[in-house]
Amino acid sequence: MSEKKILLSIIVPLYNEEKTLLDILKNLSKLKDYHDFIQIVVVNDGSTDRSQEILDNNKNLYDHVIVNSSNNGKGNAVRKGLEVSKGEYVTFQDADLEYDPMDFLKFIHLINKFSPDLIIGSRFNYADYTRSHYLFNKFGNKFLTFLFNIFYNTTFTDIYSCYACFKKSLLNGEKIKTDGFEQHAEILTKVVKNGKKYYEVPINYNGRSHEEGKKIKFYHIFAVIFQIIIGRFK
Repeated sequence: MSEKKILLSIIVPLYNEEKTLLDILKNLSKLKDYHDFIQIVVVNDGSTDRSQEILDNNKNLYDHVIVNSSNNGKGNAVRKGLEVSKGEYVTFQDADLEYDPMDFLKFIHLINKFSPDLIIGSRFNYADYTRSHYLFNKFGNKFLTFLFNIFYNTTFTDIYSCYACFKKSLLNGEKIKTDGFEQHAEILTKVVKNGKKYYEVPINYNGRSHEEGKKIKFYHIFAVIFQIIIGRFK
């Protein structure tokens, strides 16, 4: 019997997200009520809270788990997740409750209809709701998106949305060099340069404050800018 074809792999990098992890896993698992050709890959990046206990007690909610003995950063977790992803397409889900996994159904619809190279979920052209951002974070996102569009001749509205879905064949995971928040930009530059058909869909967003656990800081913008620029000329 041949192995079941996987259309979409969802990589879940996590570090100390015991408060929201079980809810995210349950929400992701619900997607299989609609489509059973989804692979859920969890990468526990050295969590020191109850995250691993939750994973051990809920193995029915995911397909593959990788456990790092120490915290190596989200970028490292993404690379490890890519190594075991079997889907024709790959996307990412943070282990908090900022994004709604049901929005992945919009991605699957586009995949089946258009066979896109890249889909980005926009928090600014949102579906039903979006939580108010820090003003400077929003300015930063708008600037990064404008810069990316100029360098890559695209018309996106939100390149730093976590919900980016792409054909795995367009990205050689072994050539990803970065481990920090700038890795998202590195991935997008490679996918856009190798692809031709790009789409954007509205998504819902319930962003956290820094007090609630949001990890990205304004100064991360400088590494992202560097990746956008250098990626254009590689």
